[in-house]
Amino acid sequence: MSEPSPSLSESVAATGWQPLPLRGALLHGGMTALTFLIAGGVAGTSAHVTGRFVPSWPVLAVGVVVVALLFGGWAFVRRRRVRWQLDAQGLGVRRGRLWQHETRVPASRVQHLDLRRGPIERLAGLATLVVHTAGSRFSAVAIEGLAVADAQRLRDRLARQLDADDDAL
Repeated sequence: MSEPSPSLSESVAATGWQPLPLRGALLHGGMTALTFLIAGGVAGTSAHVTGRFVPSWPVLAVGVVVVALLFGGWAFVRRRRVRWQLDAQGLGVRRGRLWQHETRVPASRVQHLDLRRGPIERLAGLATLVVHTAGSRFSAVAIEGLAVADAQRLRDRLARQLDADDDAL
């Protein structure tokens, strides 16, 4: 005879708000910087080919690198400000520092769960957990850049609660 699965409150220790792994922020910031570097290179090349005035190549290159680092750094810091928490009530996601945005998903409102992993996320050992709830607007909460083990653990614990709850269908 098998034991009943523990409820969410029994299986989750009060650990507080957890940050995303550093590699997720580095990946996000690096991809943003790379996007700006490529866009700057394409813009500089097309301006040179069309014969329009282009400042000297070193000035253009420095400008593109500075913009890429600024936006890449901004994306990195933004991702480092994301926190998640799984407790007896459900899942919480907190974003931002100056303007904070906190989302709480009660375990009883979870409809289904998705775990997404693109090719770059797989290389970095990351995943995106999508928690779908009832409703039409803002009916899904996604946490991008989770470590695969954390994403699977969150999915399994929320799914276990979903299976244990008679109300959550």
